Amino acid sequence: MNVGLVLTAGDAEQVERGVRAEELGYDSLWLGELWGESAVVQLAELATRTDEIALGSAILNVYSRSPAVLAMTAASLERASGGRFTLGIGTSTPKAIEDLHGGSFDRPVRRAHETIEIVRRFLATDGDPVDYDGVLLSVADFPALEDSAEPTPIYHAGLGPANRRVVGRLCDGWIPHNIPFSELESAFEEVAGAARERDRDPESITVAPYVPAAVNEDRDRARRTIRRHVAYYVGSGEGYRNAVAMAYPERADRIADAWRSGDRDEAAETVSDEMVDDLGIAATPDDARQRLRSLVDGTGIDEPLIVLPEPAATETLEATMTAFAPDG
Repeated sequence: MNVGLVLTAGDAEQVERGVRAEELGYDSLWLGELWGESAVVQLAELATRTDEIALGSAILNVYSRSPAVLAMTAASLERASGGRFTLGIGTSTPKAIEDLHGGSFDRPVRRAHETIEIVRRFLATDGDPVDYDGVLLSVADFPALEDSAEPTPIYHAGLGPANRRVVGRLCDGWIPHNIPFSELESAFEEVAGAARERDRDPESITVAPYVPAAVNEDRDRARRTIRRHVAYYVGSGEGYRNAVAMAYPERADRIADAWRSGDRDEAAETVSDEMVDDLGIAATPDDARQRLRSLVDGTGIDEPLIVLPEPAATETLEATMTAFAPDG
């Protein structure tokens, strides 16, 4: 079983944690980006400070960088890492796009679709000029970037049905987040159906979900960390709320209402034990790996991506990184 690690803090410690992830034997390392340090700059540094671990973005949003910039970023990181990079992208949330980047969160599914199509063409290996006239985006008369035998893989963090169809039509992998693991197989059917419509093999699409994980000798403390993580996402983005609502509609509404009203403690307490187990892993060091194995064996997961929740105590972060590490 390949196991990846996602770092989401956006701070200056990310690079050192990333170097340690390779030392611990993780198969892949993914950097998130919201606010703080640039994930692209940190991935470039990691490309020079690591040797074998696969590197990926999880995720870069499709609004704050143009398709051309995303393509140049992917091609540059692919070169710098010696072919170890995967471009993970997604739509993010209205809060991030409008209040942080000052943009308009318009037609996110269409934006993702056209961005991926353009990036894919810019990363083609034939070198032909790229012309694209879409509904939202257009480019003309610039050549493809890559000269490698294989183009950089593109993964998409599509959550809703329409965005999952984008994965099936266009992408090499799927990075679901906050879709309950009990619903993952049925959710993938939307991906698979869209792939078949394009004469693509659904089995060729890598399923690499976020697995929020907290390991602590005190299991209750670990569970509180996951509860807070789930509450933050359900309260911060409608797409995340809808994903959780696939299995827990009433709870998702209550969590979102509490979080948005400012009662963060009530929101976290509304996340039930069943939800904790269906949306992440809260474990002790002794049972963490078995919990992960049980999760993977029961789904179509190809590569679980262990997410270190923020905020979490330093001891929990350290215990979690070590507990799931193949060589830990």
